[in-house]
This record gives sequence, C-alpha cells and structure tokens, in this order.
Amino acid sequence: MTIFSKIVNGEIPAYKIAEDEHHLAFLDILPLAKGHTLVIPKKEVDLIFDLDSEEFKNLWAFAQQVGKKIGNAIPCKRVGVAVVGLEVPHAHIHLVPLNGIEDLNFQNERLKFTEEEYKEVQQAIINAE
Repeated sequence: MTIFSKIVNGEIPAYKIAEDEHHLAFLDILPLAKGHTLVIPKKEVDLIFDLDSEEFKNLWAFAQQVGKKIGNAIPCKRVGVAVVGLEVPHAHIHLVPLNGIEDLNFQNERLKFTEEEYKEVQQAIINAE
C-alpha cells in the first residue's frame, strides 16, 4: 500500500483541497512552491497511463477544477502541471503555482511551512472560486 493510499484511507493526515468519490487533491508536504498540490486517483495505480481511458479523463477533469482554484488563490503567472511518478508508485499529477520555468524544477530545494501556513494555503484554495 502506498503512502497516498494511506492518505485516502485516513491513516495518514493530509491537507485536503478537494475530494470526490474517485479522486483526492491535497497539498504536497514538501512543495516546490506555496500551493503545490497533488491530485490522485483513489484507486491505487502505479502508472498514470495504466488508468483506463475514462478514469484518465476524469482524473484530468478533476485536476483542472483544482488547478483553477489554485490559480485563483495563489498569486502566480500560471499553474504548472507535471507527471513524474518516480517518488511514489501511485499515479499523481503535480499542480504547481509558477512565476518562472525554474519553479517547476524538482531538483530545487523543497519549501517547508508551519502547520498554520499549510492550513492558511489549504483554506485559501478551498475557498477560491
């Protein structure tokens, strides 16, 4: 069972942004930027291209909704998208607020926030239109 499945099952806490029956979005605990969010299918599948076509389309539609909220909540030029999949063997989409291309470099030092700062970002995104 992956760490993401443990989050889905409530075994590990997460700063949840959005959730439906099949998907979950939550803040990355070691973000590249303030508001960096992970979007996952609740179904544990390692490779994103192993999702069936309908699951794949629905995951991206869910990510689109979350990405719009991030863009409205976090000052940035764009919300970048990346699918890397090397860190956790559970399909996931990174949504990262960007002000420059260098903001999407996974070799950058990851940011650390206090619990209060994570909660502030979480609420800002949840409350965004």
